[in-house]
Amino acid sequence: MRRAIVIGAGFGGLALAIRLQSAGVETTIVESRDKPGGRAYYWEREGFTFDAGPTVITDPACLEELWQLTGRDMRDDVVLEPVTPFYRLNWADGTNFDYTNDDSILRGEIERLHPGDWEGYQKFLTYSAGVFHEGYEKLGHVAFLDFASMIKAAPALAKYQAWRSVYSIVSSFVKSEKLREALSFHTLLVGGNPMTTSAIYALIHKLERDGGVWFAKGGTNRLVAGLVAHFERIGGTLRLGDPVVQIETLGDRATGVVTESGWRGEADMVAANSDIMHTYRDLLSTSRSAQRTKGKLERKKYSPSLFVTHFGIKGTWPGIPHHMILFGPRYKGLLEDIYDHGVLSEDFSLYLHHPTVTDPALAPEGHSTFYVLAPVPHMGKFPVDWAEVTPILEKRILDEVGRRLIPDIHERIVTKFSYAPSDFAADLNAHLGSAFSLEPILTQSAYFRVHNRDDAIPNLYFVGAGTHPGAGIPGVVGSAKATAKLMLEGR
Repeated sequence: MRRAIVIGAGFGGLALAIRLQSAGVETTIVESRDKPGGRAYYWEREGFTFDAGPTVITDPACLEELWQLTGRDMRDDVVLEPVTPFYRLNWADGTNFDYTNDDSILRGEIERLHPGDWEGYQKFLTYSAGVFHEGYEKLGHVAFLDFASMIKAAPALAKYQAWRSVYSIVSSFVKSEKLREALSFHTLLVGGNPMTTSAIYALIHKLERDGGVWFAKGGTNRLVAGLVAHFERIGGTLRLGDPVVQIETLGDRATGVVTESGWRGEADMVAANSDIMHTYRDLLSTSRSAQRTKGKLERKKYSPSLFVTHFGIKGTWPGIPHHMILFGPRYKGLLEDIYDHGVLSEDFSLYLHHPTVTDPALAPEGHSTFYVLAPVPHMGKFPVDWAEVTPILEKRILDEVGRRLIPDIHERIVTKFSYAPSDFAADLNAHLGSAFSLEPILTQSAYFRVHNRDDAIPNLYFVGAGTHPGAGIPGVVGSAKATAKLMLEGR
């Protein structure tokens, strides 16, 4: 029986480990933190459950497939609840837009913003379906190991004008600026700037339209727990709280890993769900080929970070939906501040997560759990002491939520804490505190992203946000499918 070690128990690592174990490969996951989940960590405080994220589950079929590999049913371990509307978008002038895949509702919402944009939206939906087929169904689970594979994909990319940005493509179909923002913000969920991210990422719209938006009962952490339960049921081993400090190599082969405790695990193949820069710079510090790759990675562009404030409050809020986007007064200018200038702006756009409107059990009776998230520059662009900035930014963000939704928010708060870019760096070894690894621009996608298999160490593999196809639950689960195929075929 072949043996594999997967470094990191994020969604990508868990999905890959399940695929390997299901195929008869003796698989061990080694996780540095005390709980599995990676970015999908969670905390329990004063009766409130706080998911670190991600909180938007799309394409549940890609998750269900992990159970079906061994004839099981995901519903035995995880309950998914539909979320409707998918999101409520709110602008500073008080305009609301409920985004859903119910056309009878959606048409009214669109025509309220701009009476003539329904026809343009239908054309955008056709475009989105096309890039979904080419970019997700055909290429989302296929590894790009050589340039020839990229050349083969080029005609489809050219057909859909992949060199254009998502915002540019959306703007060619609809006239309302608010609707342009509503149909382009999705790239931010995978770390991409709508103004520069390839138009191929418009596929996210079709992904949501067809598969819906879901929430795991009990929180995203219960989806992680379900994946772990299934992995261990089929014979897999999960080792928690013991960070890998070195991937051992002999010649051009990875031979295993060494952890902080001194544990040594030998393996026929190693897969890293860890941060790509951390893996090459630190875990492969003795490999000359890896250090050359590290130099190349240092020159790449990384996605921004996030500032997340979690808070539990008195009262219930049935009028606040599960997901809200609170747009600020600027769109393009704010994105330039975050992605280009490295400025922490006076204004911001926020993502508000309100899980207790779907699952009240995530808070004590008569209370609610929230988190509010603001994209911020990564630490390479904005090198500050986040211990000093955190209380200032936290208050400004909560003040804005109070101004727009919960007027007496500060008096209602029972518990709160914030998670800053420095925490992404410390807890997840995230390079520059980036929340999504490499920025998803065209020149850092597919073949131009970190390959699912290392070019110089043929039994070293990668899974997760830093490799193809990229961040987000469907993305990292798709990377696991592509990487597992390579590992099982010995390629």
